Amino acid sequence: MTARVVVADDQTVVREGIVMLLGLLPGVEVVGSAANGEEAVRMVAELAPDVVLMDLRMPRCDGVEATRRIRTDHPGTQVVVLTTYADDDSLFPALRAGARGYLTKDADGDEIVRAIDDVLSGEAGLSPKIQRRLLERFAEPARALPQPPDEPPDGLTARETEVLRLVAGGRSNPEIARTLHVSTATVKTHINNIFAKAGLRDRAQAIHYAYRHGLAQPPGQPT
Repeated sequence: MTARVVVADDQTVVREGIVMLLGLLPGVEVVGSAANGEEAVRMVAELAPDVVLMDLRMPRCDGVEATRRIRTDHPGTQVVVLTTYADDDSLFPALRAGARGYLTKDADGDEIVRAIDDVLSGEAGLSPKIQRRLLERFAEPARALPQPPDEPPDGLTARETEVLRLVAGGRSNPEIARTLHVSTATVKTHINNIFAKAGLRDRAQAIHYAYRHGLAQPPGQPT
């Protein structure tokens, strides 16, 4: 059976390289490619692919939020994360959002095909590195596994919440852009969305909003 796949990655060169690689692999047909999470969600609705290969750090709608929306609205489509990041703050939110596979971008073609086959068979498509990290976390008796955070207020997405925390931390738009590896224009879009959803007029109100909802700590308070 040929697996119909959508590739989602905001870096054009990387996205095109993944599409080219998949085109050489047996049993895989690329039916679409998306430059951000919003496009990925829309393509899944239009094309009903079997699998989405999902980057995490993307503008407009990040990979975690896109995964959550896809798995909620289109449960017949599986998600395999394909990202540069293997840290806990990337891994666990993606798995909680519904990703059934998780690979880093040093994966070769055989690993990608194996992960796609695994998730379509109802198994977890995890790279050996990710499997080891999960086992390490379960073997740490002194540390609890990370718990899912409360739902962000006013319908904020995970990325908008992240931007709001950075605003509350005193970061400028260029600093936020460098931290999140996105453009300044993308940061401005996120901030405008935050203002609209939360009914805020300026950054000062946004900072107080973040404190009030426990999204950030005021200076001088213990963490």
